[in-house]
Amino acid sequence: MPEVEMVAACDLNVERARSAAPHAYARAEEMLERERLDFVDIATRVEAHPELLRLATARKLPVICQKPLAPNWDEAVAMVHEAEAAGIPFMVHENWRWQPWYRAAKESIERGDIGQPLGYWFRTRHRDGLGPAPYPKQSYFRQLSRFLIDEALVHHMDTARFLFGDVAAICAQTRRVNPAIRAEDQAILILRHDDGLLGSIDGHRFLNPEPDGPALGEAAFEGDRGVIYVSATGDVYQGTRKIWANEVQEGYRGDSVRATQQHFIRCLQTGEPFESGGREYLKTVAAVEAAYRSVAEQRTVCLDEFHCELAPEAHAGWTRGAPREQVTQWEPRGRA
Repeated sequence: MPEVEMVAACDLNVERARSAAPHAYARAEEMLERERLDFVDIATRVEAHPELLRLATARKLPVICQKPLAPNWDEAVAMVHEAEAAGIPFMVHENWRWQPWYRAAKESIERGDIGQPLGYWFRTRHRDGLGPAPYPKQSYFRQLSRFLIDEALVHHMDTARFLFGDVAAICAQTRRVNPAIRAEDQAILILRHDDGLLGSIDGHRFLNPEPDGPALGEAAFEGDRGVIYVSATGDVYQGTRKIWANEVQEGYRGDSVRATQQHFIRCLQTGEPFESGGREYLKTVAAVEAAYRSVAEQRTVCLDEFHCELAPEAHAGWTRGAPREQVTQWEPRGRA
């Protein structure tokens, strides 16, 4: 991204930080004291997110933060309140909705190609959850108390919100198949959106799609005039006709990480709201929490149960159905 210069990185392993940027630190406090930055990208494990955000808000630095946003619902809400109180731009790095095949599907749906939407399904698969040492690329998954929904299916819930609007209620079932991990590794979710539209998300980590590809599964979006199908290869079909060919060869899953970060930078420069700004993304966090509550209590959970747990101003913003970004005018300080 030519408009951005990465000048400093912090990691507990300073050699790893040194491989990412010219100025390397082992302590975030020291980096923020010494460097003149335009924003901070928090890409650590979730337990560190609240404290790192506090360090950034104390210095009025805009923040983009990886998901999961926080270890639990209360801390996620507190993080959003803290960013708003500091008046800083705050965005959650949710890159699934930026995969280009879903952007293409969104355009087709909005053109009316399938008519009135009737329903949808996502089926996600990846064969990395087998055996005594599953998830070799992210071995910490084995010790998480919440896994498949929190780490993976959250992407599909957020993409469903991007395509069809906010979620009103969720019913979920999960199980643990591999005893080598602590949490769930298979789940099926039924979602009802605010307008009554129904959809499902079906996921596990024991098979690869056939043919395999960067979409990590398949999706279909049905209307009263036709169906849009997204294959695991990232190609998009309307019926049997290919309407978008995936020719993206670089980057993560359709170069969606770059697209997410470009959106963050563009919004900093223009002042337009983030698609996944902190308060707006709480709706996705609430969907995750509703899914786990549904599993625990064996019932359908309405997301209104979480609205009342927010501060009064947050509740007012949600009932209007609009994000309440409190973004001050941002001016570059120096280097990113």
